[in-house]
Amino acid sequence: MSKRRAELEVSAGGIVFRRVPGEAPRYLLIRDSYNNWGFPKGHLEGDESPAQAALRETAEETGLAKLVLQGPIRVIDWHFRFRGRHIHKYCHFFLFESPDGEACPQLDEGITACQWRPLNEALQVLSYDNARGVLKRAGEMVQTLVAIGAGRSAPAERRKDGKTEGRKDGHAVSEAESAPREETPEFSEEVPESTGETTAVPPYRPTAS
Repeated sequence: MSKRRAELEVSAGGIVFRRVPGEAPRYLLIRDSYNNWGFPKGHLEGDESPAQAALRETAEETGLAKLVLQGPIRVIDWHFRFRGRHIHKYCHFFLFESPDGEACPQLDEGITACQWRPLNEALQVLSYDNARGVLKRAGEMVQTLVAIGAGRSAPAERRKDGKTEGRKDGHAVSEAESAPREETPEFSEEVPESTGETTAVPPYRPTAS
């Protein structure tokens, strides 16, 4: 009997950081309805690019309106089973800077809490190993941005035609510039059908949609 091919799903998410004068940058974590800590993410809708979906999902799940797109972080992938379906999911992660505003968990999006944490604390709080890999890479990017005094450009915006546009050195960032580079996914987990038992490291499941 041939093995059934996994269904492909694509989603996008954001890691949000904030500069704190005289202190280390803070990273925003969200808690889902299963009490797992991770990052905002969700499915692409319509003809959205991963960057557009990441901006929309991050804004919807955190309540933050002013988000500055700083660039793609990486793509991760994992396998899981849901209601008898074998799914192979890819998630594109992007780095966003939040200059101000209060993060507010969006209960209708399944988010129960938000926390700003320094990098080392955030790495300990996260519920998923593959999320830690993404955050470590984001931390390296933020360290570079802070060291060279870059970033703090205008917030990314969705135009009337639905396109996402950010700013880079005073100029608009095109969709092609903001799209992630082609990379080989670095993380993958095979998760068996649910048996009622818990695993030490759960797969990185969507917090919404």
